[in-house]
Amino acid sequence: MGLFFKDYESSGRGISKNAPKKTGFKLFLDILGRKFWQLAGLNFLYFLFFMPLLLSLTAIRYIPDPGIALAVVCVLILTFMVTIGPATAGLVKVIRCYLIEKHTYVTRDFFKGFRNNFKKASVIGFIDCLVALSAYAAVNVYPALAVQLGTNLMYVPMVITYSFVLVVIMMNYYIYLMLVATSLSLKNLIKNSFALSFVSIKTNIRITLLVVLILALFFPLLFFPPLLFTIMLFYPAAFITYVVCFNSYPVIQKYVINPYYESIGQINPELVGFEDENGEEPVFEDMGGKEQPIEKRKKGKGRRIS
Repeated sequence: MGLFFKDYESSGRGISKNAPKKTGFKLFLDILGRKFWQLAGLNFLYFLFFMPLLLSLTAIRYIPDPGIALAVVCVLILTFMVTIGPATAGLVKVIRCYLIEKHTYVTRDFFKGFRNNFKKASVIGFIDCLVALSAYAAVNVYPALAVQLGTNLMYVPMVITYSFVLVVIMMNYYIYLMLVATSLSLKNLIKNSFALSFVSIKTNIRITLLVVLILALFFPLLFFPPLLFTIMLFYPAAFITYVVCFNSYPVIQKYVINPYYESIGQINPELVGFEDENGEEPVFEDMGGKEQPIEKRKKGKGRRIS
């Protein structure tokens, strides 16, 4: 009954800072359980940046003048292509804070990630959109040319195109995380994410299979558009990003962040607890797990004061 009736008069022993830390799937579920509703709100913020894309479809249908419709659609699509990258940076910034157990406010930190990484993220997002358009064109153009020319050789460039698209997708597992976690230049962000797409191929395959599985679960909802739209408002994008970041961030720590701190003779602070910078004993001891439980006070008749 604790969901509806909060008991503020009693407490347990607390949690010791030296308690065993959860790892793997247990940690995944622990963070997901604690941040479930925050992820829903985060997804809603992110979904707002898809509105220009949705409005462009509406403009095509409802604006009678073809010239005006084309101009409006171009502006809306260009707006989407420029802003979706910074929005993704804001999304990833908040989720990274969840992963490293750093306190965060969803709206504040989302827009902070949006503003602080706007230039680099807008370029990355624009490139991603161009790659997506190339993939869409490839699946429509090359099969038609193969039929028209009567040769299967036209499928070769389609395979090459989709191999390139797959590499770009795997690069996206890392590039936004490195963008919000480091101060690397755009050139180095692209170079490092390209290298990690091959160095950590097992992790990348696992992430890709998980994402495909999640998307497959939503396939039946295509037959129920209102329900699909409602769910898209609050969860899939943030949840998929959480799955990706949970699997890919340890790779970034191993190959990018940890080597940096080792080069300057320090330990990555994300891997250790908050300690005194001088290495001295703390003045106050964390008593988590040692306190005596406080029992709820028994109700009784008190003396009336007149």
